[in-house]
Amino acid sequence: MPAQEIFPLEGGCDCRTVRYRMEIRPLFVHCCHCRWCQRETGTAFALNAMIESEHVTTLAAEPVVIDTPSASGIGQRIARCPNCHVAVWSNYGGAGDKMRFVRVGTLDAPDHLPPDIHIFTTSKQPWVVIPPGAAVVPEYYDREEHWPAESLARRRVPLEKSGAGRT
Repeated sequence: MPAQEIFPLEGGCDCRTVRYRMEIRPLFVHCCHCRWCQRETGTAFALNAMIESEHVTTLAAEPVVIDTPSASGIGQRIARCPNCHVAVWSNYGGAGDKMRFVRVGTLDAPDHLPPDIHIFTTSKQPWVVIPPGAAVVPEYYDREEHWPAESLARRRVPLEKSGAGRT
C-alpha cells in the first residue's frame, strides 16, 4: 500500500487514556541504539517517528510531560499517560514543542513505520541484527544527506516560526 494511503494513523497508551492521531507521514523515523534510549525504554532501542507537533492530534486525555536528562545535556520532555505511564512521544530541547518524536510502538499499526535509519549503532546490542541495506550510522547523522527533500522543507517551517535549533 503506498504510504500516503495509510495516514492518518492512530495510537496511544496501554490503558487507552491517552489517544492520538498522526495526521500525515512523519518526517523521518529513527531507530536509536544509544544507551540513553536503551535505559529510557528498558529495551534495545527506541523507534521514534519525528513529526511536526501540529500534525499530531490528541483524541483523548493529554499526556503528562516529564523533563528528563539526555546525553546532549539539553534534556528531553517525555509525554506519558497519567495512568499507565507509557511514553507516547518526546520533545527534545533543540526544537522544543514544535516537533514530536512519536514512539512508533504506541501506534495501533506500528508495522507501517519501519526505521529510515539506525543511529548510535556503536552502542547497539550485539544480538540486534540490522537488515542488510538499511541506513546505518555509528552516531548521529547529517540530516541533509539522509532526509528526503520534502521532509527537510517541512521541518524548516515550524522551526523558523519558533527560532528553534537542531533536533
